Amino acid sequence: MNPRAPKRLAWIGACLGLAIALLAFAPARWLADTVTRATSGQVQLVNARGTVWSGSADLMFTGGEGSRDRSALPQGLQWRLGLGLAGAWPALALNLRAPCCTPDPLAIRLRPHWGGVEWHLGANRSAWPADLLAGLGTPWNTLDIDGLLRVETQGLALRTDRGRLNLSGALVIDAVDLGSRLARVRPLGSYRSTLRSTADGNSATLTLETLRGDLRLQGQGEWVGGRLRFNGFGEAAPGAEAALTNLLNIMGRRQGPRSVFAIG
Repeated sequence: MNPRAPKRLAWIGACLGLAIALLAFAPARWLADTVTRATSGQVQLVNARGTVWSGSADLMFTGGEGSRDRSALPQGLQWRLGLGLAGAWPALALNLRAPCCTPDPLAIRLRPHWGGVEWHLGANRSAWPADLLAGLGTPWNTLDIDGLLRVETQGLALRTDRGRLNLSGALVIDAVDLGSRLARVRPLGSYRSTLRSTADGNSATLTLETLRGDLRLQGQGEWVGGRLRFNGFGEAAPGAEAALTNLLNIMGRRQGPRSVFAIG
């Protein structure tokens, strides 16, 4: 037996132990740095505490590098991250909790597969302050909206497969009692956006409808292969035309009483 073998095994054991310890107690700021890089600075975990696996931070939205726009989530964000198996593949399970906004934690699962990765968000309901969007810069900082965003997910999953992006399930966002500094009417109204996958999962439809209010919004579109094409319009209810003219001029291209806008 090589007399150096026990010493070599001891060194290997020590290195493995150090690697496991570093992984187990990786500081939360490592996760914060990853989020900042992945979002080009638009989403930031500030004052991160704890570890990568269990921690908390203040959640901040910005307009990106060089922007002065900032908004922060009240009471911050808490997370728990676990590692397990989904079939033959390792999977990450992430639970997110925002004391202000999530009655039940958001349960997110990340699972790799041949040719891509799948993100799955379980059924959940949450409610978020709409003024958070102002921190993302243009055009949200100009609109400066307030109100409440109620978000409901119904088995929502995003799957990449050899460069193709597929969606299943549905996402419903109710924007309740929205207001804007660009309009004298408060609130402007309440609206519903619904993103729902088609039966084959290769595309999804997006609809926008008005639930109530003086500003009436309507639109529809399709999301195919990760690209969104959407056409919509806004118009004022009878008697509210003068109060909403400025906002309608900024929203899109005027066609008579309507303001027409498009994405993609």
